[in-house]
Amino acid sequence: MSLKILIVTATEAEASALKRIPELRTSVDGFLLSDCEISVLITGVGCVATSWAMAKWISANPSPDLAVNIGIAGSYRDEIKIGEVVVPVEDCFADSGIEESGRFLTLAEAGLADPDKFPFKKGKIEADNQFIRTAINRMKPVNAITVNTASGTLQTIERLVKKYNPDIETMEGAAFFYICSGEKIPFLALRSISNKVEPRNKDNWNIRLALDNLSEKLKEYILSLD
Repeated sequence: MSLKILIVTATEAEASALKRIPELRTSVDGFLLSDCEISVLITGVGCVATSWAMAKWISANPSPDLAVNIGIAGSYRDEIKIGEVVVPVEDCFADSGIEESGRFLTLAEAGLADPDKFPFKKGKIEADNQFIRTAINRMKPVNAITVNTASGTLQTIERLVKKYNPDIETMEGAAFFYICSGEKIPFLALRSISNKVEPRNKDNWNIRLALDNLSEKLKEYILSLD
């Protein structure tokens, strides 16, 4: 299938998951893999950088057939191992809200947002399209949360688990979901687990393994679209 694909990633290191695919060919406007024309957008880390970069790119380019957010993530689940590539099927802005009387309230809980106003459903953004369905035949579907501060203390982790019961955590996913939903761009996220969400200890991380596996799964997925 001939598709125009936009790869969205926060960092150059994460973009390397695409660029290290041996079958990838360069073109005038980006890259080619099989019959797919691929553009790469490196946004910078976090929701603000992602939103600004995507809005700028979309305003200057024809809409892609598919946008794919690739990168690493932290896992809240023992059964989701370091190096596993997963497919977020819902996401939310997990630390966007207010603190009141020792409690954290989402914007919806505080009465500042409608939890069911597009693109939200019960305060979350869902991903469901033909590309997602193809991906979850090959990789595990997960529920994600997006945070502005990567979780690194037991207190924060326990609060987020109690509030959202998430599978993984990223710093850009919900912004990507939000922009693509608003612009009516079919979208997919592929995240490779680099670490457990735990009191921060980078000695337990394996970013190389995560990026190697992400590269392989991304290649397999794009080739499966033929």
